Amino acid sequence: MDHPTDHPTDHPTDHLTLTAEDRYAALVAAFSGQPGVTHLQDGPPSNAFGSTALKINRKIFARLVRSALGVKLPRQRVDAIVAADGGERFDPSHGGGRVMKEWLVVGPSLAADWLPLATEALAFVGGAC
Repeated sequence: MDHPTDHPTDHPTDHLTLTAEDRYAALVAAFSGQPGVTHLQDGPPSNAFGSTALKINRKIFARLVRSALGVKLPRQRVDAIVAADGGERFDPSHGGGRVMKEWLVVGPSLAADWLPLATEALAFVGGAC
């Protein structure tokens, strides 16, 4: 894959003009065609976990979560990013305290980090397959 700054969608001010859905569509385009990578968007729209996910060998590595990017990374990496205020742990219960320790959610204000984090997630999940 090219260096993340080689992509026109990674301009420093893009997070001010692109919607989260646009940013995620750019990620889908960046990963499409890579061996083992699929994007599940068949059938009626759904809010179910993984309904619009990027997958490597049928395992989710990135997905759009309430207008933010969710990525699966090693727990220690998630802990470090959260500690540095670079994102938050994914809580599927919407604040009910059931956090997923290997899932990080990064909002649109950190959109420049989306491609590098998704690339890291692809390597992590792809290596576990």
